[in-house]
Amino acid sequence: MQQQPQQGSQQQAYTQPPHLLTTKDSLYLNDMLAWNLTAMKKCHFAAAHCQDTEIKAELDKCGQMHQRHYQQLLAHLNTTNQNMM
Repeated sequence: MQQQPQQGSQQQAYTQPPHLLTTKDSLYLNDMLAWNLTAMKKCHFAAAHCQDTEIKAELDKCGQMHQRHYQQLLAHLNTTNQNMM
């Protein structure tokens, strides 16, 4: 069964983040930080216990990507927070 597109159900795209975060936004950002931190730790743990050098290198690369995402989110939140004060 196909769904009919409903008028007015499309979400508005923002060109800039809103000045205020809702509780839901804050919780989602907290989850994103936790997911990236957990993924980074798991990659580091797996790489430390891996004997295959190619797989170890890929796990390290993956862990670095998650660390970079974590730091980018944190930097963005800190910048936004400082601009609001």
